[in-house]
Amino acid sequence: MDWLKQWLFPQACLLCRSASHTTLGLCAPCLAELPWHDQHRDTPQACPQCALPTIAGQRCGRCLQQPPAFDVTHSLFQYTFPLTAMLQRYKYAQHLALAPMLGQMLAKTWWAHGRADSQHAIATPQLPADCLIPMPLHRQRLQERGFNQSLEIARTLCRELNIPLQAHLCVRTRATPPQATLPYRQRLKNMRGAFACNTSMTGQRVILLDDVMTTGASLNALAQCVKAAGATHVECWVIARTFTT
Repeated sequence: MDWLKQWLFPQACLLCRSASHTTLGLCAPCLAELPWHDQHRDTPQACPQCALPTIAGQRCGRCLQQPPAFDVTHSLFQYTFPLTAMLQRYKYAQHLALAPMLGQMLAKTWWAHGRADSQHAIATPQLPADCLIPMPLHRQRLQERGFNQSLEIARTLCRELNIPLQAHLCVRTRATPPQATLPYRQRLKNMRGAFACNTSMTGQRVILLDDVMTTGASLNALAQCVKAAGATHVECWVIARTFTT
């Protein structure tokens, strides 16, 4: 009955402020105009491992030459406007109403596309993974921001897909400098040994959730940590993927 409630009591679209008649908090035109990642098309045009654009969905050169620790990446959007503004508003202005919306979008996309992806699917439709780990924040960054943006999205996603949420399975052991201005190799060095996982994950299939994937250095470091603990398959699920690294 969510659709009926939304139709009778429409809320303003989070982008254009017009009356929204969808359950996602956006009006239909704004939802359609978001920069959706085209890896979810019938013929994907992105590397299945890191989600960068490639011809005919082949693995990119970097993943072939320097394979990351994670096996697959799923991205909802390209990291361009208005996604950039939405995520910055969410992270730095504490617009937490975006978290359940983004979690629902990820869930709906998986129900529509993930189950049918026999080449890269990691489990049955009832349980996409054994657990989901949101990108950990160092306690210093958590105190500054007041919340973990990945964890808030994960709460909705895990509930929608019935995935066990493991918010404290891995920890960030040190406060790394901001990644944004660093070149790719420096980002990898910056993240070396940044995570710890003291629980056995032998044989588990794991989803790592983050809001934005730029070079993938943070997710790669976390995937290395999880696989060192025994995980056999690791997927990255992100809200947005930058196309310039």
